[in-house]
Amino acid sequence: MSQFIYKITPQALWREAEASGRFTGAPVDVADGFIHFSTAAQVRETAARHFSGQTDLLLVAVDDASLGDALKYEVSRGGALFPHLYGVLVLDTVEWVRPLPLGADGVHQFPPLGGQ
Repeated sequence: MSQFIYKITPQALWREAEASGRFTGAPVDVADGFIHFSTAAQVRETAARHFSGQTDLLLVAVDDASLGDALKYEVSRGGALFPHLYGVLVLDTVEWVRPLPLGADGVHQFPPLGGQ
C-alpha cells in the first residue's frame, strides 16, 4: 500500500533541484548515502528535532510507490522505520511542494498531509 512520504528542505536547495530536475539531497543526505524522508506520523518530530527555528523551508510530498526499489524503510530513532531513498529524487515523482513556515509559537505550521 503506498503512502505519502515527506522531505523538509531549505528553499534554496530545492530551487537548485528544480533547475536541474533532480534532488540529490541536503548535505546530511549526501554524507549518509541516502535521502532522508519521514512519514506523515514522523515529519512533525523531524521538523522539531532537525529544523527547529529554521525559516525558508519547504515540505515536499512524494508517493512512496513512485520510488520503486531505491526506497527502503529502515530502523532509525526509537526503533521506528524511516523511509530512505538510495538514489536521486527525480522531480517528476513529487506530488506537491508547500511552504513550511514558523508559527508565532516557533513551531512549524504544516499543511494538510496526504494527497492534497
